Amino acid sequence: MQIREMTLKELYTVYDLLKQLRQELSYEEFEDLIYDMRHMAYKMFGIFKNGELVCYSGVAVQTNLYHKRHLYIFDLVTDEQYRLQGYGKMMLAYLHDYAKIAACENIVLSSGLQRKKAHTFYEKSGFDKKSYLFVKNI
Repeated sequence: MQIREMTLKELYTVYDLLKQLRQELSYEEFEDLIYDMRHMAYKMFGIFKNGELVCYSGVAVQTNLYHKRHLYIFDLVTDEQYRLQGYGKMMLAYLHDYAKIAACENIVLSSGLQRKKAHTFYEKSGFDKKSYLFVKNI
């Protein structure tokens, strides 16, 4: 098993797993968005088992007035056939160490209202619900 940063050459591999979380996202839109996010030093991390991507996370170190310097987790998904086997927990531990090395004070993420199992997982992993996220379409 291997945890490592992934490259832009592996976008098809990332997309094949990420579409389990972001079903509405086409590959073309995904690719465009990944390239747009490069300015924020968006990093892609994967856990590989026997050469197969089983868990993916997309993150960036950010700074704002309320979370200060923090690691923002944009995406975290484990392949459906590998869920409940500890890969998500392993990825969060890896990201925790990454955040410490990057001098972050917090790890922050947002999770959709319908993802109750994910919320339970995050709470068991030490995350607290701190706010509501409000979105207005334009």
